[in-house]
Amino acid sequence: MTDHRHPAEPRPRDFTARLSRDPAPIGRRRRNRHAGRRLAVLAAAIAVPAMAAPVEWQPAAPRASAPARPLGFEIPGESFPGSAFYYLDDLPNVRGAAGSLPAEEAGIALPRPSAGGLDSGPIARALFSAGSLSDRARARRCLTLAIYYEAATEPDAGQRAVAQVVLNRVAHPAYPDTVCGVVFQGSERRTGCQFSFTCDGALARRPARMWWDRAERVADAALAGAVYAPVGLATHYHTVQIHPYWADSLDHIGTIGAHRFYRWRGAAGRPAAFSDAYLGGEPVAAPHARLARAEAGEADPLALARAYETALEAARATAAAAPAPHYSAEIEARGGDALFRAQPSSVSGPGAGQVREEYARSGQWLKQPGS
Repeated sequence: MTDHRHPAEPRPRDFTARLSRDPAPIGRRRRNRHAGRRLAVLAAAIAVPAMAAPVEWQPAAPRASAPARPLGFEIPGESFPGSAFYYLDDLPNVRGAAGSLPAEEAGIALPRPSAGGLDSGPIARALFSAGSLSDRARARRCLTLAIYYEAATEPDAGQRAVAQVVLNRVAHPAYPDTVCGVVFQGSERRTGCQFSFTCDGALARRPARMWWDRAERVADAALAGAVYAPVGLATHYHTVQIHPYWADSLDHIGTIGAHRFYRWRGAAGRPAAFSDAYLGGEPVAAPHARLARAEAGEADPLALARAYETALEAARATAAAAPAPHYSAEIEARGGDALFRAQPSSVSGPGAGQVREEYARSGQWLKQPGS
């Protein structure tokens, strides 16, 4: 008997590889039917001009993936007339500086070799963040504020130079020994503050994120020990558009970006004067409370230098005229001050000088070799 039953149908998943669930619509099939003809017409249109006038074919320039970001001097409110020249010139215009030494980039304080002209002089010591986390955060913000509002659109060289001046002041006893103390010194006055942005209302202008991040990176590097050698021990600068009265009384180091940098003459500008150690203790990172009455003026750089030299001479005179220490009768009977003075000694023989007997032959052979 013949079996007329149909064979077993495959499961639905067996058809997924052979059948399409989304057949092309009629319109698409018609377009595909004429695709070959269109390609032939297009090829003929390209080939005929090529045979008539054989020239080298140049592909079209690729489109930019993203619009170009404006530079600092192209942003309204973030530049000044002529700032393009300083923004594009990333090399410091320092007379006698032939480049940055690897040791200087590493923060090692080495004297710069003179290459003719006025040299930047000795290099400052590296300053590292210290104190609590609050101190470090305040120092970072204050230094970033100074870099941003003093040199936001300048090249990296100009921003590093401003940061180095702030840190040079921190290390000098004529100025506060904290970053925020230096930056906001004199901000309680309407005019005459050490950094003009702290008292002229510039802080009301909201920082641009791109430039703030850039200034913050420079501040982080400076607080991590980076030393910008071209400015040396400079403690003062001014923009190229002005010439303050004190400029001719200081040593001009050079021009970096939009600022001219200066260092003190005499004892106040020598490396030994930058002796203060940074220990933290940062005040609030904000301007001081305004004085009840208006007060103008600024800390005269020459007056600060004279005050430092006067204090230095007084300290030397005091040390030279210090009376001899007073000892008790028992110490005086044993020799007085001579007991605490260094005495020349020799280890040439037992009992010589101040060497104890058991150590008198230290470093000598107990028995000569070969004997």
